[in-house]
Amino acid sequence: MTTGSEAPTPVLDVIAPTAGQVIDLADVPDPVFSAALVGPGAAIDPERSANTQALAPVTGTLVKLHPHAFIIRTSDGAGILTHLGIDTVQLNGDGFQLHAAEGDEVAAGAVIVSWDPATVETGGRSPIVPVIALDASTEALTVRHEPGPIKAGDVLFQWSR
Repeated sequence: MTTGSEAPTPVLDVIAPTAGQVIDLADVPDPVFSAALVGPGAAIDPERSANTQALAPVTGTLVKLHPHAFIIRTSDGAGILTHLGIDTVQLNGDGFQLHAAEGDEVAAGAVIVSWDPATVETGGRSPIVPVIALDASTEALTVRHEPGPIKAGDVLFQWSR
């Protein structure tokens, strides 16, 4: 029996940082992401267009920023990692343009990085973008976008906090 006084579980909408095709995390060509060793989430095979913008998937503080990856922490402590491509750390920032700085407060949908997924792919790397809920259980991701097309800014998954 419930008394009606229980607080509802807060739900965090995590939006797609880029447009493309949603794929299962298990299909990411990197064992750390595909085995969800960093955390659960989803991935996007991005459209291959120059000057693709990677958006903030949540509102919060940009606590870590590299040209190829960033982490945003929400006001209640949820951390979301966005990784632009696989093995792109090897590019040393070439082909990525930052539009924010570590420590910035950003709104969901704000442009964080511009990059070119086609150039990443031409260089022999996967441009797939894992979006990871750090320190979350798989069961905490309650609603996930089905595999298939997604627009930047659409809800990719929801995290029950």
